[in-house]
Amino acid sequence: MDLVIRHIRLLGDSDNQGPIDIGIKDGLIAIMGSFDGQAEREIDGSGHLALPPFVESHIHLDTVLTAGEPSWNESGTLFEGIRLWQKRKETLTYEDVRSRAEKVLRMQLAAGNLHVRTQADISDPHLTALRALLELRERVKPYMNLQVIAFPQDGIRACPDNAQRLEEALQLGADGIGAIPHLEPTREEGLASLDFVFRLAEKHGCFVHVFCDETDDANSTFLESTAHLAMRSGLRERVTAAHASASAYYSEAYFQKVLGLLARSGVNVVCCPLINSAMQGRFDGYPKGRGITRIKDLWSAGVNVSLAHDDIQTPFYPMGTGSMLQAAHMAAHLGHMMGREEVAELVRMITIRAAATLKLEDYGIGEGKPANLIVLPGQDAMDLVRRQPDCRYVISRGRIVAETQPANSRLFIAT
Repeated sequence: MDLVIRHIRLLGDSDNQGPIDIGIKDGLIAIMGSFDGQAEREIDGSGHLALPPFVESHIHLDTVLTAGEPSWNESGTLFEGIRLWQKRKETLTYEDVRSRAEKVLRMQLAAGNLHVRTQADISDPHLTALRALLELRERVKPYMNLQVIAFPQDGIRACPDNAQRLEEALQLGADGIGAIPHLEPTREEGLASLDFVFRLAEKHGCFVHVFCDETDDANSTFLESTAHLAMRSGLRERVTAAHASASAYYSEAYFQKVLGLLARSGVNVVCCPLINSAMQGRFDGYPKGRGITRIKDLWSAGVNVSLAHDDIQTPFYPMGTGSMLQAAHMAAHLGHMMGREEVAELVRMITIRAAATLKLEDYGIGEGKPANLIVLPGQDAMDLVRRQPDCRYVISRGRIVAETQPANSRLFIAT
């Protein structure tokens, strides 16, 4: 063996099952069980948990680490964030994007993320952010999987040049394209933007990742349109609706209709509990909404739901660490998901469900699969979400790519 992890437990195993050894050879998991042989390197799992790597299904790597530039978003609103980003984009350079994005990817790697889907704003004529992120995708490929979605931040109908830029982005190698229908000038223009994106995606067979109803307006109903177009186009599971904040304000009768449509369509829904809990509800009186899509109802109906960070230190959201457990912790509170099975499902939403959103192949821990896994201290899913521990080890293709030494607290009190 090249690497053996001793005394490790798999998340979801029954409490009475003892730890196992995982043997890795040539980048693959060769043995799971008891292993008495020698290896080039052995590490002690100390009874910790082994999970498949975390998956970030929605983030803006082109905007990361720009909070406060050119000024801070004091109102905390989406609209001020957009204005600040428009100003910051005027100074955007290839090296600027690549450098900041790479710093955050390293942060995410240490936090156990080996798969990341990023948005790339294509609303500038040179496609600066897109080109930088596509180059970074190739640089990190030996140890990290990065998907790049061309995102028309300024709209498609509101900014007609973005239609041609989306086509150019696919020619350059983008993995998918997006839309932002709720920010188009009218509902009709929003529907037209969706129709354009789906026709283009059909032509290229790429992913569709829609910024869908990120607003507190119950009249914003592009989630329904996205599900319908996913079925009509046949793209189905290759389609993702991000945010879906307005669904929290739908009437119950209408929500149930949309819920059934989503379940039949195969569309993935990505919830961003950190930024939406901070940004939505800004115009509400009390009681204030929080604009979190109805995670529990979607999951219970069979819709594939994942959780994402969205932003890390940007004009839209000044916080964020890269830890997917932070997003799960926030979702547990805002989604009223505190039951043991519900919390276990939240961990699935940052692992196997997010992997389904990205349509990852050979994802998971099993003999013969690629040796991509993370090791964390904890007893079960509840313990992981409660404590949000650092990854002790991050292993990519059989190689340890990150290691975090545990903190050691010393108490100086009488006992």
